[in-house]
Amino acid sequence: MNVPSVAISSPNLRQQVPGLLLAVVIGLLALVLGRYAPLIGGPVIGIVLGIIVRNLLAPGERYQPGIAFAGKYVLQWSIIALGFGLSLSQVVRTGLESLSVTLVTMTVAFLAAWLLGRWLGVHDKLKILIGVGTAICGGSAIAAITPIIQPDDHDTAFAISTIFLFNLIAVLLFPLLGHLMHMSDMGFGLWAGTAINDTSSVVAAGYSYSKSAGDYATIVKLTRATLIIPICLVLAFVVAAREKRKLKQDGGVGHFSLAKIFPWFILWFLVASAVRTAGVIPTVIQPAIHTAAEFLIIVALTAIGLSADLRKMAATGVRPILLGLGVWIAVAVSSLLVQLTIGQL
Repeated sequence: MNVPSVAISSPNLRQQVPGLLLAVVIGLLALVLGRYAPLIGGPVIGIVLGIIVRNLLAPGERYQPGIAFAGKYVLQWSIIALGFGLSLSQVVRTGLESLSVTLVTMTVAFLAAWLLGRWLGVHDKLKILIGVGTAICGGSAIAAITPIIQPDDHDTAFAISTIFLFNLIAVLLFPLLGHLMHMSDMGFGLWAGTAINDTSSVVAAGYSYSKSAGDYATIVKLTRATLIIPICLVLAFVVAAREKRKLKQDGGVGHFSLAKIFPWFILWFLVASAVRTAGVIPTVIQPAIHTAAEFLIIVALTAIGLSADLRKMAATGVRPILLGLGVWIAVAVSSLLVQLTIGQL
């Protein structure tokens, strides 16, 4: 099982220390600055500071293992830590409440990717990558379907760069728009959870708006992330039907493994929530746990910012970016329209 706690040998640990320390130091600065600018918040400041450091100072190769570790595993730990502050009944209720909106936005994402992609002349595999990345969970979804549809590395880089670009825009823009529209905490959390791609960006935008919005957005996003499983299964069957002879030679559907792609940290999040529901965690220490979770989020987002190469993102070309923009707008607007229809804004 791919749990977020990993056994690290001493050589690997030594390799990860420089990058981890860099993310932690910048994260501490972002945490402090976030206290003075609560409307922006530490998570957003962390991601921006990370991007600035990455593109102005260009940390060397020795920092990369720790940065990559923080961007993946520290983020997962932060989500689990958030679970200790949420009751299981709240998690289940929020998941069920958001499911209808999530299904609508997913359908809109796939239709928009197909129609707009055809109009722009973007080929099928890139349309699938951008559509699934926008509909489900950004880079994680792209990584999950890559071994199934087997796109060129160039297409994968196109898709991830495009998705990441709109993640950054969403983190900065959504809280501002939410305040301008006077959205409730629950309404904004549902909007962020269904219309922003990566978990990190959802968490950043949600908690920048309010703690309640962040809690709600996190659960909505984790519910949405689990839908990558049926999507991967459908794609696997489609690929198997189209390339049966080739797949027999390769020994499987692109080496497809359900256990490998499943986001196991979601299960640990539910375990943490169950512990909270059982009353094992004393009420007096729950604020400290939430603060620790917030700091872990900031460190993870700082690491993601430290991984962002703006020059590479600018070099990905116009058509994939226009496709990503169109799908992203379609999802964001459809989420708002569904909420307006059901009176949940």
